[in-house]
Amino acid sequence: MTERQFSEHPKGQDLGDGDRIWKEDEDQSIVARSERSIDKERDGGGNQEEVVVAEKKEEDVPPDGGYGWVCVACIFVINGQVSISGLFLWLYILFKTHFTTSIQKLTVLRHTWGLNSSYGVFLAHYLANNVFPGATRLDYAFVGGLSISQALVVSPIATLTTRLWGTRTTLLIGVFFETISLIGASFATKISHLFLSQGVCFGWGMGFLFVGSVTITPQWFSKRRSLANGISASGSGIGGLIYSLAAQAMIKNISLAWAFRILGILACGVNTICALLVRDRNKQIGSSQLSFDYRLFRKIEFWYLLGFGFLSMLGYIVLLFSLPNYARTVGMTAQRGSIIGAMLNLGQALGRPPIGYFSDSFGRINMAGTMTFLAGLFSLVIWMFAKSFGVLLFFAIVGGTVAGTFWTVVGPVWTEVMGIVDLPSSLSITWLALVLPTTFSEAIALKIVDFDHGSYTGAILFTGFMYVGAAGFVWLVRAWKIGELQEKAIASGLDPHALDPVSDLPLGGEARGDSTAVAMQKSSFARRLFMWEKV
Repeated sequence: MTERQFSEHPKGQDLGDGDRIWKEDEDQSIVARSERSIDKERDGGGNQEEVVVAEKKEEDVPPDGGYGWVCVACIFVINGQVSISGLFLWLYILFKTHFTTSIQKLTVLRHTWGLNSSYGVFLAHYLANNVFPGATRLDYAFVGGLSISQALVVSPIATLTTRLWGTRTTLLIGVFFETISLIGASFATKISHLFLSQGVCFGWGMGFLFVGSVTITPQWFSKRRSLANGISASGSGIGGLIYSLAAQAMIKNISLAWAFRILGILACGVNTICALLVRDRNKQIGSSQLSFDYRLFRKIEFWYLLGFGFLSMLGYIVLLFSLPNYARTVGMTAQRGSIIGAMLNLGQALGRPPIGYFSDSFGRINMAGTMTFLAGLFSLVIWMFAKSFGVLLFFAIVGGTVAGTFWTVVGPVWTEVMGIVDLPSSLSITWLALVLPTTFSEAIALKIVDFDHGSYTGAILFTGFMYVGAAGFVWLVRAWKIGELQEKAIASGLDPHALDPVSDLPLGGEARGDSTAVAMQKSSFARRLFMWEKV
């Protein structure tokens, strides 16, 4: 094999047997280097620059589909946790009893105990009923916050298990903890039992499942990366909605305890199947799996991303958990408040795929900033004045479409800014940074409500401004990304507008710059803040 043949040899692609093809690629690399050494001795040396170029591996190109769509479907179900099992249970109850009676039962969600996406309904119910004597408002708020924060706390461990034993093992660990938490919650008689089961244990399960799966979709897609990520992320909205309906039907017809036990068993089966079907491409891309790579803190763009995530979670958790209870404070029934919470989940399910789809054409960072800003604007303009059921229902659906923008764009945007190789390590640190806002945001909101004598005005202002602040950090990331594209274009002798912001390659696959492009300089940061570019 000659040097030219080696440099043109395509990197092994995942065709269902990725490990074998990667091994063949490595073996060919060793043979090529041996042949170059012999040629160099025979010719009395050689061009060192050519040797370095020949030894450099070509950048991995994702297949942009194929088996990746199977992974998207599996991650959709994992994000929804028990969306399929919840649907089965819903249909079972629907056909077990009279159709009309079942519909009435499914729409009365006052006793629902859903997963985190439907925890707002749970919070509204327990704030109005003394189910666990001695429990305070903050206790109930911390149960929901703990489940999310614990999922983020275990992220370094989940990253470590992925590096040591692979993605599949990490996901199966998550399935185990989630199943134990649901079954354990069925025996809860004290608020401390909820802290351990629905809070800590469920959070660990969700953490291993989420951290193990969140990096999979970006590995399989390039041009349609945001669309695929949006579809997989929408599972949380669909799963939360269906889970709420299924849990309510089970509680009304069987009991709360047996609803947890049956759902736990079904969730175990569904998520186990998904864990076995999911396939990563860590070897193909040479993914870094460091649990805590401190070197990332040297990059200013990483700090911008952390700011975006931190403020987004402060607003998102308050909106997710407070909306059903807010409905009660403005005179609505618990039944209508529960419907509002369910519609917020529906809005998230409807909004995430379009956000992903248009991100691929409008620019992923542009879309992240715009949708995050709209989430804050809708909170300040619509939620602030939503006193009737119709207006609040409208806000739940419209606001829900943009409320979870962070979870839709976290994979594609972090890949765009940090690179696919450093994606797992950067996300591992990001999850740790989000522990504080996810734990205390709802508690902060309830304290603000108490300070305002039961009014949610201050909490709504807090939510809106947190979203607007998060959009500001995305604006800074955008300016940095434009500068990076300019640097790469100038270094390559291209016009700065000749690079595709997604692939960093020349548009049309050809260099279209001229000799004057090299003499150009990067724009100032202040100027880049107001530039229009597709990034």
